[in-house]
This record gives sequence, C-alpha cells and structure tokens, in this order.
Amino acid sequence: MTDRPVPLWRLILSRHMLMCVLTGFSSGLPLYVLITLVPAWLRVQGVDLATIGLTALTGLPYTWKFAWAPLLDRYVPPLLGRRRGWALITQLALVAAIAAFGFVDPTHQTQAVFAVATLVAVASATQDVALDAWRRELLTDAELGLGNAVFVNAYRLAGLIPGGLSLLMADHLPWHVVFPTTAAFVAVGTLAVVLAPEGAENVVPPRTLTEAVVAPFREFFSRPDGRAFALLAFIVLYKLGDSLATSLISVFYLDIGFSLTQVGTIAKVVGLWSSIVGAMIGGLVLARIGIARSLWVFGVVQLVSILGLAGLSAAGPDPWFLAAAVGFEYLGIGLGTAAFVAFLQASVDKRFTATQYALLSSLAAVSRTFGNATTGWLVEQLGWTSFFLLCTVLAVPGMLLLLVVAPWTPRTSDATGQTSIL
Repeated sequence: MTDRPVPLWRLILSRHMLMCVLTGFSSGLPLYVLITLVPAWLRVQGVDLATIGLTALTGLPYTWKFAWAPLLDRYVPPLLGRRRGWALITQLALVAAIAAFGFVDPTHQTQAVFAVATLVAVASATQDVALDAWRRELLTDAELGLGNAVFVNAYRLAGLIPGGLSLLMADHLPWHVVFPTTAAFVAVGTLAVVLAPEGAENVVPPRTLTEAVVAPFREFFSRPDGRAFALLAFIVLYKLGDSLATSLISVFYLDIGFSLTQVGTIAKVVGLWSSIVGAMIGGLVLARIGIARSLWVFGVVQLVSILGLAGLSAAGPDPWFLAAAVGFEYLGIGLGTAAFVAFLQASVDKRFTATQYALLSSLAAVSRTFGNATTGWLVEQLGWTSFFLLCTVLAVPGMLLLLVVAPWTPRTSDATGQTSIL
C-alpha cells in the first residue's frame, strides 16, 4: 500500500485519533461490564456459580454479529448518517440496558438478568460493527494502523471502569447507583459520534437488503487471481502461531514453576503494557512504511518472539527471563495485531464495510477458537518446549501467504482506481 507521507505529530494529534480514543473506550466498556462487573455483582448478591457461569453464553452475539451486519450497510438512520446513526442508536440502548441491571433483583429475577445481559451484548456487538465500519471509512490508509492501535488500547483501558471504579463504588453505594453511573461512561463515545464527520459520504449504500447480503460475497469472491481464497487462508494462518502459543500461557507459567504472585505481578503486568506499547509502535511504524511492509516486519517479530517462550520453558522459573520473554512475546502480538487489523480494514469494499469486516474479523476469531481448543492435547503430547517450537513453525505459512496478499512491493491500484494491497 502506497501511503502519502504525513508528519507523525499531525497523525497523533488529529481529530481522527481523538475519535478513535473516545469510540474505543465506549466500545470496550460494555464487554468489561459483562465479563467483570456483572459476575461480581451476581456473586455478591448470592447467586450460585453455575448460574454465573451460564452468563458467559450472552457473549455469543459478539461471534455472530456478521449475521445482522448487512442491516447496517443497507439502512441509513434518519440522524447522523449510516455509520454514526447506528452508533448513536446502539449507545443509547447500551446506556439504558447497563443502567437497568441496577433495578433487577438477581436472586429472584434470573431470567431478567439474562435478558438484560443479552440486550447489552447485542447492542455492544452492533456498536462494534458500526464503529469498525466508520473507522475504516473515515481514516485514510496512512491513519489505519495508528487509529486501530489507539482504538484497541482505549478498548482495553475501558476495563478499568467496570473492573475497578465500579467495584470500588459498590463497596459504598447501592447497585442502582453503580450501574447507571457505569452506563454514563458510554457517553464518551457519543461525544465523538456527534462531533466527528461521517466519512465516505460519496459511497452509495446497497439498494435492497438482498443486495446488502449477497453483493459483499459476490464482490469478495470475484477478486482476480484467486486472491480472495488466499486472503481467507491468510486470515486463518497469520496469527495462528502466537495465538496457540499464548492460549494456555498462565498454565505454562505455573507448570514450569512460577508462583501465582509472580504470574500476577510480572507476567500479566509486563504482558499488558508490552502489548499496548507494541500496538502504539506498530501504528506509528505502519504510518511510515505502509500496511504490506509492516505485515512482513511485524510478522517476523511475531514469529521470533515465540522462540522466547521456548527458551523460557527450557530455562525454568527465572523471573528475569520471564519478564524478557513475556515482554518480547506480547510486544510481537501488539505489533502484529496493529498491522493485521489495518490489513483487514483495508481489504474491504467501502460499499459493504460493515458486512465484509464483520465476516473477516469473525473468521479470525473462529479460527483462533478452534485452534486453541487443541493446545492442551498438543502440550500433553509434545511438552512445552516442543509445543512452542511447533507454534513457531505454524507461523511460517501465514508469512509465505504475504507473497500473494501483501507483497513487499505493493500493487498500486485496482480496477476502480482505489489503492489496493490485494
């Protein structure tokens, strides 16, 4: 991808980056409400663990959001345009639904808890579809890497509200105050939705719902030289190695002799901040060298970093080695994720951004889920050191597919005149 050089300070301080911060925060908050605040609330209220465990099923809409993504491509709300309009609708629904938890008695209204949680999950997943599409249509190719890195990091930091502030409030305030206060933080994203431009205003939405469902597939699979199938294979394989390597990472730390305290204070803290720093560095570098070359460079870092875990497995419970290996591994994850997400967004047709991006991102999530399900068996058969060496080998096919989907010397434009790396 050939990007027009833009001063980094201008990218960092742009209104587009501020939009990514605010919407990333509002996008991450509902998920952390479901996975941290709601389980804590239920347990404090005396709900049994089996019921609390079942609340995880309300997360299914995040996996199936592509099923209704065509609606967001086809229909334009009366206010704020196709992307911002849907974002505003979902944010208003989220504020109401999250606040509603505070007025439900979880010990006697279990069905109501599940209903509200499902509404939060559906509205949150739909908000993600709208914001992902909006971000792709608003950001230039030079801004994609940094914009996505900023968005993802704000998404993660949003967990500090339901997982920190809200729990602190719950020690001193009733839940009917805690949940509405938590819900009010969604308004951070609403501010961006109202103030930022729509983006891609010259794109004509599909004329019918049938077209919104069928046309994205027709366009994708009509791409020349079999690139569509190469792209699908790349999505499955590019991050497979590091995904497998980290799927049982906490178990690995304990198996080789680290204490829970060491895992919590060294591995988790170093891993979190390394991934955040990696994403930010990745976004800045991506703005300079482009998406295609970043996939190559960061892919190599991703691949080599897995060897650090193999070295840690052989070395044993050395705290300094733990910090170094985990820091390098999660730095590689952050770098690779920045380029990978930017690549996915650059791969969609802007007429069907919501549908195509939801499908591609869901494919990446499904492949990780099924791949990670095999890791326990693989470790039992191979041992940790050999397992990490296998993960390194499994990272190679994705790198080789870059020759097809994102060559080092990128293609310039497609038939429509748009810059393309496919």
